[in-house]
Amino acid sequence: MVNKEFFAALADLERERGISEEVFIEALSNALASAYKKQENGETGNVEVRINPEKSTIRFYILRTVVDDDVEEIGDGEITLEEAHKTKKNAKVGDVLSEEFIPKDFSRIAAQTAKQVILQKIHETERDNTLSEFSDKEGELMSGLIRKVDMRNVYIELGKGQIEGLMLPQDQVPGERYEAGDKIKVYVKRVRSGGRNAQVLVSRSAPGLVKRLFEEEVPEIKAGTVVVKAISREPGHRTKMAIASEDPRVDAVGACVGNKGARVNAVVAELGGEKIDIILWSENPLEFIAKSLSPATVISVTQLGEKSAVAVVPDEKLSLAIGREGQNARLAAHLTGWKIDVKSESAAAKLNLEEPSETGTEE
Repeated sequence: MVNKEFFAALADLERERGISEEVFIEALSNALASAYKKQENGETGNVEVRINPEKSTIRFYILRTVVDDDVEEIGDGEITLEEAHKTKKNAKVGDVLSEEFIPKDFSRIAAQTAKQVILQKIHETERDNTLSEFSDKEGELMSGLIRKVDMRNVYIELGKGQIEGLMLPQDQVPGERYEAGDKIKVYVKRVRSGGRNAQVLVSRSAPGLVKRLFEEEVPEIKAGTVVVKAISREPGHRTKMAIASEDPRVDAVGACVGNKGARVNAVVAELGGEKIDIILWSENPLEFIAKSLSPATVISVTQLGEKSAVAVVPDEKLSLAIGREGQNARLAAHLTGWKIDVKSESAAAKLNLEEPSETGTEE
């Protein structure tokens, strides 16, 4: 049962996969015991395999528990006190005696069983390593290499250990093309353990991707001087991002736009041309609603009920405020958390919506 090449192979696996030798030794011990029991149809008692990598030895032992001589029936894995005294004079009831043996005809089937158990243990360990490595990566931006694209999913190589990230259809951006071999930036949505497998779910459509991209480009956001308050996004089309400055001396919008638009343009380029509206957040919800309808000019905003308001815009700006298929108004509603009804100035006049209590903004 001595095989120095086998132990050398374990050392190689430790270096290549980053899994400790102890893990393999434990897996092999359990696998060999299980395989031997299977070969003997379970009629073997308790089998223990002891492996010593320093001496390159693998030894098998039968374990038997000492029981009283007057026990009516001796079970598998038990030995009477009288029999125990033949090998150990001071044995007493309850002791566990071990006796080394050499397995006969350790068949190919048993060896194959041992191999399968070891591979399973390796897989489980790699899964645990994945979970450990990425458990603190949720919500982060990572760069990767597209490994494979099938009819629905995109598989991305991530991290030092070449961990595979999975991008499901709902996390892909309409219109984006994904090709094997392309470099890509993704947002880590979730790390989950699903049975035998660990999955790192990544996204290109999550609003968090936009926030992390701005953190890369805008030092003020990364430092916390400029804070991203809210983001609403329709991937591939348009994003609205509300920001605020923690320092009155810092222009939040200017920091995000950058010199000649360099910072925002870098994010837009990464997102394939997706339009981005950078909006200054306001504690006044009606003022915030007015700003959220950018690029349209808003004359006034009136609260109608709880989290419900009507925004009045110039007649010629109505289509701009609503947006194509209602996109601009819809994104503004998501950004503010309010239900927003957008009306033209002429329509509002008929409904007497222009009152002194209204909050408005002129751009």
